[in-house]
Amino acid sequence: MNQPTDVPEADPVLQAAVREIEQHAAEAGWDQPARLYALVPTSDLLVREPALAAAMGLDGASAGSLTPVEQDDVPVDQPLESTLQQIMWPAEVFGAAAVVERLVLPPTADVQLPADPDEAERYAAEHPDRQEVRIVAGATRDGSTYCALRMRSHDDALSVLEAPDLVPALLELLRSTLEN
Repeated sequence: MNQPTDVPEADPVLQAAVREIEQHAAEAGWDQPARLYALVPTSDLLVREPALAAAMGLDGASAGSLTPVEQDDVPVDQPLESTLQQIMWPAEVFGAAAVVERLVLPPTADVQLPADPDEAERYAAEHPDRQEVRIVAGATRDGSTYCALRMRSHDDALSVLEAPDLVPALLELLRSTLEN
């Protein structure tokens, strides 16, 4: 079966990394702070950091994959989007991924959305049709992107939405952190 030509093809290596991060986030539960990951080629990690690779249970069989390395220094006092605007990854990092929880509203709610950010946040939190979602977005230096989105109201692995381009603005921010 052929895919429509306007749908980007998924990179299976990035897709696997995003799925791994999504599963990890699901195990941690809801109401978690934003998380940021460096995506490092597992083969590079095996060579450069053999003790770390051994501690993580990595071996030569996983050499064609990306290993997510969670970053511990993500500020919690500002939105992740602001943090991403200040980050530039070193060359050893092949990709980046982020996990964020957000409230989303139906398109019809945009008409009444206040311009003031604090009022808009309050409006979203109180809107009867709001949905809480957890987004895992990943991007690589070669331009591949992938997202997984889980709705709190449908919190099971079979209901996770996945596509290369689900959250374009977040993907663009991740891509910008990888530019030289």
